[in-house]
Amino acid sequence: MIRRSIPSKKLVAEINVVPYIDVMLVLLVIFIVTAPLLQQGVAVDLPQASAKSLPPTEKEPIIVSVDKEGNYYLNIADNPQAPIDREALTLRVMAALERNKDRKVLVKADNQVDYGKVVGAMVLIQQAGALSVGLVTQDDSATPVKTAKYSSKTVARG
Repeated sequence: MIRRSIPSKKLVAEINVVPYIDVMLVLLVIFIVTAPLLQQGVAVDLPQASAKSLPPTEKEPIIVSVDKEGNYYLNIADNPQAPIDREALTLRVMAALERNKDRKVLVKADNQVDYGKVVGAMVLIQQAGALSVGLVTQDDSATPVKTAKYSSKTVARG
């Protein structure tokens, strides 16, 4: 008689990784979907406020204008209609502020100008010694430039 040997059951020393792979794939899909949302900005509805006009008795403020192309103009320059380079702008504003520390300094920028150019103008004004810089805005209800409003913003020192 031939004896059949009954195979003995051996312990399987393997880990079933299929459930872990499923969980990892689900997490991967979640991260792929949410990653672009973390890098994009959130739409913010900013509050609107009207600023007070400058009193007419004050001395004319120093106004640095930035056009669409990013050129700087200075109202106290020899030719206010001609673009001015960064160094000349800083020197002119510095000289004007040395004569009168209380003189207002304002930045007026075109609606289409790159935000970096506006910040660059504010940095140049800060380097010239201005402690605060105002931003010129226009009231939404009025279209003429004469109704421009001035709001004072402090330049952060860093």
